[in-house]
Amino acid sequence: ASNRVSITIQDILATSQGQPVLQHGYKCMSCCRVFPTLWSVKTHIQHSSQEGYSCKVYYRKLKVLLEKEHKAQEAKGPRV
Repeated sequence: ASNRVSITIQDILATSQGQPVLQHGYKCMSCCRVFPTLWSVKTHIQHSSQEGYSCKVYYRKLKVLLEKEHKAQEAKGPRV
């Protein structure tokens, strides 16, 4: 099993839920930079270490935490 976590567009959108909607772009929730498209945010995250940011680490850790939380919610059973 690989220790790598792949970040998807859905992960980026899920992370930004509850944040103010930007009129012209998407915000990286790690470094708070604003990008014009989801694709540009994803590209930024993938190459963030080359730019001096740790956004990829942030999103990987967050994805793992969200998956654990989701599994814990499923284990509790459906809400009535």
